[in-house]
Amino acid sequence: MRIAALPLALATLWLVAPSQALAWGGHGHRIIGVAAMEALPDEVPAFLRDPTAVTQVGELSREPDRSKGAGKIHDSNRDPAHFVDLDDAGLVMGGPKFETPLPPTRADYEKLLQAAGTDSWKAGYLQYSIVDQYQQLTLDFAYWRVLTAAEARETDPGRRAWYAQDRALRESLLKTTIGALSHYVADGAQPLHTSVHYNGWGDYPNPQGYTRARIHGPFEGEFTRAHVSLAELKGAMAPLDVCDCPIEQRAVDYILAGFSQVEPLYALEKAGGLAEGDARGVAFVLTQTAAGASELRDLIVEAWRDSAHSQVGWRPVKVADVEAGEVDPFDALYSID
Repeated sequence: MRIAALPLALATLWLVAPSQALAWGGHGHRIIGVAAMEALPDEVPAFLRDPTAVTQVGELSREPDRSKGAGKIHDSNRDPAHFVDLDDAGLVMGGPKFETPLPPTRADYEKLLQAAGTDSWKAGYLQYSIVDQYQQLTLDFAYWRVLTAAEARETDPGRRAWYAQDRALRESLLKTTIGALSHYVADGAQPLHTSVHYNGWGDYPNPQGYTRARIHGPFEGEFTRAHVSLAELKGAMAPLDVCDCPIEQRAVDYILAGFSQVEPLYALEKAGGLAEGDARGVAFVLTQTAAGASELRDLIVEAWRDSAHSQVGWRPVKVADVEAGEVDPFDALYSID
């Protein structure tokens, strides 16, 4: 892609490093979040399908990018959460193979990267970002289930008022968590957030002669804004697909699907498909943003279903026991310690 093909203001985006780029830009992240929320099935709590909540999640889907610039420690810790740099052999920057089972913790992942002469600050840890936010969402849903069931049964006015207040707070937290999950899931659908070829092919074997120009910002920003609408994105989404598999497996499979589109994206650019209005580029970006929205919807549904088998509070109570009316959860939730 040539700078002349885009407004002059975009020229500075060619210089943006992957950890500084805003994957899909504000427009892409917003509509991916909104499309996923509008596609939620009726089994998910009704407050999440309210138009106000849908709009709020769309805005919160941008928050991990909007938080950038808070300070050096903040940014250096959080920027690698948005990407993972896989090389042409499917290794994370020449280190561990990107596959399941994942190293069980980021500390284990870090050891493998350091053994290969790199670290997670350079290589990224998008897979752990998705798993982390999914697990938080599952727990948030579990608390909501328990609070809702306890509030409905409680006869003491003071306790019932507290349940109602805490449920309202949990609903706010749920939207924040979904916004964060939305952001990282969307990042995984942007092929350039899954590859060492994140902003031009770079200093790697390049027999096909792919561009070394900095295509990252223009592709995910202005091109996406110009060519993908919410209505088109919703129409391109896949049917609900709940895999009933570990979230670690689903996160790896999903990121590998994004990674599989890295070379097709460069081939598309080489063929002129990222020129303004080219139907090939429009179809490509629509497919990838729709993949992000579909995955986010699916993960929200899976987290909701998984939450029924969780436990919450201290000392922990099982969600199923509270919903069945077999356990009074007040002490566990209010923390009588």
